[in-house]
Amino acid sequence: MKGFAGTHAGMMLSVYLALAAGAALAQTRAPAAPASDVPDARAMESFARARNCMTCHAPDRTLLAPSYRDIARRYAGQPGAADELARAIANGSLGKWGKIPMPASPQLAPGEASRLAEWILGMARPTRS
Repeated sequence: MKGFAGTHAGMMLSVYLALAAGAALAQTRAPAAPASDVPDARAMESFARARNCMTCHAPDRTLLAPSYRDIARRYAGQPGAADELARAIANGSLGKWGKIPMPASPQLAPGEASRLAEWILGMARPTRS
């Protein structure tokens, strides 16, 4: 009986984790909202963490790479900024922020780099009071 319960407990845990991952991805399917929209900002931050973006970047401080707010400020108001940033996220870049290259992100599905770019650019917008 113990083997049966252990096997099913493991399977149930796998099903639960798959459902949780699906729910998290479903939350990120909507268009990116301004950074001031806290639930969407939190969902996108979790999404960025799950895609390993937070290994080098943080929302408000420099780690190995510039903060998302610094990136947003640099690109603020520039035509085509979202597309340029999405390309850099998906394909990587070199020399835009110093000598450390940003690697490509092959783990991103089509459209995910664009959602991340919109979220990052939203950090330059003033927050609601």
